[in-house]
Amino acid sequence: MSDVTILDATGLKCPLPVLKLRKALESLSVGEKIILYADDPVAPLDVEHFCKTAGHDLLDANQKENFVEFTVSKN
Repeated sequence: MSDVTILDATGLKCPLPVLKLRKALESLSVGEKIILYADDPVAPLDVEHFCKTAGHDLLDANQKENFVEFTVSKN
């Protein structure tokens, strides 16, 4: 398995987690994955909407103790 990019956006408020995710995805190849950590309460909705509109796959969203861990695959 290839290395997975980790993007820590905890402490950032909407729309910064999604903006950082979009920027990070630009440098990845199709099929590569990125894991985003975000603790903004609206991040789950924002990330899901971004992935749908941008055509990326939101593979997983796991609630951790203090943040949500999103796994996104670039399409």
